[in-house]
Amino acid sequence: MKQNYVHSYYTDSANQQFDFPQLESDQRADVCVIGSGITGASSALELAKRGYKVIVLEAERVGWGASGRSGGQAIFGWASDQFTLEKMLGQDDARKMWDMSLESLAVTKQLIQEHNIDCDWSDGMVHLGIKPRHDAEIKEWYEHMVNVYGYESLQLWDQKTCRENIASERYTSGMFDSNSGHLHPLNYTLGLVKAAKDLGVQFFEGSAVKDVRPGEPVTITTEKATVTADHVILAGNAYLKGINWGIESRVMPVGTYVCATEPLGKDRALALMKNNIAACDINFVLDYYRLSGDYRMLFGGKVSYSGMEPRDLKAAMRKDMLKVFPQLQDVKVESAWSGNVAVTMNRAPHFGQLHKNVFYAQGFSGHGIAACGFAGKLMAESVAETAERLDVFGKIKHMPFDGGKLFRTPAMVLGMAYYRLRDML
Repeated sequence: MKQNYVHSYYTDSANQQFDFPQLESDQRADVCVIGSGITGASSALELAKRGYKVIVLEAERVGWGASGRSGGQAIFGWASDQFTLEKMLGQDDARKMWDMSLESLAVTKQLIQEHNIDCDWSDGMVHLGIKPRHDAEIKEWYEHMVNVYGYESLQLWDQKTCRENIASERYTSGMFDSNSGHLHPLNYTLGLVKAAKDLGVQFFEGSAVKDVRPGEPVTITTEKATVTADHVILAGNAYLKGINWGIESRVMPVGTYVCATEPLGKDRALALMKNNIAACDINFVLDYYRLSGDYRMLFGGKVSYSGMEPRDLKAAMRKDMLKVFPQLQDVKVESAWSGNVAVTMNRAPHFGQLHKNVFYAQGFSGHGIAACGFAGKLMAESVAETAERLDVFGKIKHMPFDGGKLFRTPAMVLGMAYYRLRDML
């Protein structure tokens, strides 16, 4: 049985719904996609445009995972910054990674426009500093992006400009990007699913994959039936369990949390966040927030490597929100929810091939709204044309998390204590 969606503001405001059947009879396809989030849906959509017969297998419901629950911020770059990528890859391949990150934003906007997806897109996003160390890091980051990469949509904000745009006394500096933005993630994902369905993609829900047996063709086994396909795309990210430990060990499912207030009204909301931009601070355990299409505050943060949700999540998220916006003391939090993102050890994306006809994209490390759409395009490109661009990602060395299946979670819980302490200094 497929699980229903986790209750959230996004499910309450979803503008369409689907009820796809379970896979109950054996099927043949050109490509089988495992996972129906942004990566899976966009790869299926792109392949359908190219004339491929595509089947998508979803363990729960389409968009059930991170793609339908996230903070909704579409941000330039990758979770692993360019400084780190340059050290890992060298300047030339780091530049290719940078260019693909900008293509990710362009792909997101193109998909929304081309398929008329109603998902409340809004331009603008700012990274915010809250201490002198952050101020120096933001300035260095800004200068590097402008001087080395020629990225012209950035603005460096001082404390005064931060407070003119974000009605909080918490911030001391910022880097604003007019090219980034935010959206309603579930409606965006459902829009991609509809576009793919309209082009003939078959979706099956409640169809968890038990085994992927390599070969020509590949055999994919579910509870009741199998799919044989010439190519497979693994797009389950944090929810891809038990299929291949080799790639599963390179990511860690990490819980993060979002709450939604009652509607604030347009004037009050835009007084808090001028021009309806998105924002996050640059702590390791960061706060991230934005306004919804109907002018609620959507406030996210916290992380959990243990899988344990904070007690009374609404109250916990409200407390964090009031540290940033104490003027919302009178405002009710109507819903709060959790979801897992898949992080890699180095926070760089983990894309590649298991076999010549089995591809995967995972490890977006909380940076997936734009990157997932690009990953879908890249997976389709690798199937239909060439894996040349995918090979750039293959040069990134990804280590498994320490501790194996049994002990990696306790190890990460201990490791996080250091970063939480560093955020306080």
